[in-house]
Amino acid sequence: MTLDKADLENFPVAPFFLPAAWRTDLMAVYGFARLVDDAGDGDLADPAGTARQLDVAAAAPARPAAGAPAGPPAAEETAFRLALLDGLERDLDRVFETALDPASADRPRHPLMRSLVPLVGRHALTPEPFRRLIEANRVDQTTARYPGYQDLIDYCRLSADPVGRLVLSIAGVSTPERIALSDAICTALQIVEHLQDVAEDLARGRIYLPAEDLARFGVTEADLAAPSAGPAVRELVAFEADRARTLLDRGAPLVGTVRGRLRLLLAGFTAGGYAALAAVEAAGYDVLAQQAKPDKRRLAAKAAAIFAKGR
Repeated sequence: MTLDKADLENFPVAPFFLPAAWRTDLMAVYGFARLVDDAGDGDLADPAGTARQLDVAAAAPARPAAGAPAGPPAAEETAFRLALLDGLERDLDRVFETALDPASADRPRHPLMRSLVPLVGRHALTPEPFRRLIEANRVDQTTARYPGYQDLIDYCRLSADPVGRLVLSIAGVSTPERIALSDAICTALQIVEHLQDVAEDLARGRIYLPAEDLARFGVTEADLAAPSAGPAVRELVAFEADRARTLLDRGAPLVGTVRGRLRLLLAGFTAGGYAALAAVEAAGYDVLAQQAKPDKRRLAAKAAAIFAKGR
């Protein structure tokens, strides 16, 4: 199930200590983001059923046989994913139309999209951050390599930063200064996730490590396909991890600008990034042999420290 994946994230999505209304709203945002990601990655449990819900005419291609080698999607699969993303954007339009005029608007088709309607009106949200998340998944269908670090940062502005902005809006604390700090944290979290998922992403035909950095460290795509990381790959991953840590350090003061349970939530998000980086380091920067996952005790301790210090 789409929402069940919340437990697999590096950070708590909607922890118990938040007010029930906040948890509901955050899970609605998470459900949207997860639905869009699953559509873009070909990971929907029932792609044909989702297409019917969204009135998408394109037929779902046959799924590869169990045990078939992984690889980039075929052209027809890519076309289907793009059609699903278009269908989700049309459903997003229905979300905002319904929030504005619930009596006569055409209601959203997908249940996870319908869950957005109450919070859109309650928090005066705009479509932009939701559209950016959809656009990030369109980019994934057409872009599998990133020439430079700035290109990756630009992608993260679509794929990660909108989530933090939505959290700030739901909490009613969005300001330009907080948005800038949140963007740094969210971009860092996305980069860390890319480091954890190098092997998985390569199996999908994607490499999020900048090409200029691969060249700098003498790493080839064949090196990334190895069962374990050699010295050059480890050096590259350590370099990218340092970049992510710098971004986390830059954004962490966001925690000190708020109080109460929101402060604890943001401390948890930030600590999730630091804990994931610690897991990558503990693995000797070998992200190919196995996925480096953060230790929950380390995460909790780091969250407590960040909460206390405010950064």
